Amino acid sequence: MKIVVKTADLSREEWLKYRTKGIGGSDVSIIAGINPFKSVHQLWLEKTGQTEPEQTDSDYAHFGTLLEPIVRREFTARTGIKVRQKHMLLQSEEYPFMFADLDGVINENGEMAIFEAKTASAYKQEVWEEGVPAPYILQVQHYMAVTGAKRTYIAALVGGNHFFYHVVERDEEMLGKIIAMEEYFWETHVLGGVEPVPDGSDATTDYFNSRFSHSNGMTIELPEEALSVCVEYDRLSEELKKVEAAKNAAANQLKSYLKEAEAGTVGDRVVTWKEISKSTVDTKRLRSEKPDIYNSFLKDSSYRRLSVA
Repeated sequence: MKIVVKTADLSREEWLKYRTKGIGGSDVSIIAGINPFKSVHQLWLEKTGQTEPEQTDSDYAHFGTLLEPIVRREFTARTGIKVRQKHMLLQSEEYPFMFADLDGVINENGEMAIFEAKTASAYKQEVWEEGVPAPYILQVQHYMAVTGAKRTYIAALVGGNHFFYHVVERDEEMLGKIIAMEEYFWETHVLGGVEPVPDGSDATTDYFNSRFSHSNGMTIELPEEALSVCVEYDRLSEELKKVEAAKNAAANQLKSYLKEAEAGTVGDRVVTWKEISKSTVDTKRLRSEKPDIYNSFLKDSSYRRLSVA
């Protein structure tokens, strides 16, 4: 590996610009389609200079950065393992498109290990109790590919009052797949300029719904390959109907077992059929009897509905 730039005195804007010159650890889950916050299309637009790199100004990101030194100190206090900060953007010499910006490094008998600090909401406690979330597994394996490290220690402060740390060993089989995936993305989509094929992730769905939220009213000629996509859409729609019908049949069979009972057990499974009560506004009556009040609380909204005929 080699040093691209020292990051201690870089502004966030400069740091983000450097990240467009290669693939960083947090980019891997996006390319793999398992990042809930960012689509591969957004990443492609940033890496190809079509949009500015996205800055995360949320409180979550802010406090994550603020708490990183605390997580590092707590890890050392609990394990006795000293962590040293790098403050460098590193680049793989074998795979120049692979970058790494490490939270810290550890000297293990003359060999370098990696340290990564995370913060998470209380909703993620069970996930961290079981192990390291998949996006972070990809991230630290990427870092090990860049640096040659054999091990990563990853520590997380969850919900502000639960501390976890795990050890992730270098996985050569996984690394091979990660490198191949990243190389294809970089060579084909970034250097080649080919727009990625959309995946079915929530992040990609949100991206298209947000970026193209309004239509211009025009009708265009689609590329010829769109016909096969229409056929696939029809096939999947029919399969979905069958799956929904089968699921409803299974649900009705369970209801037939329960009848008036609220809950039933079988093996280690618990089946419940609870009565739910809720209050709603009778909008039809409100509009008829109190039209002024009804109209004063109306809120205009719009969305685009996809239809394939």
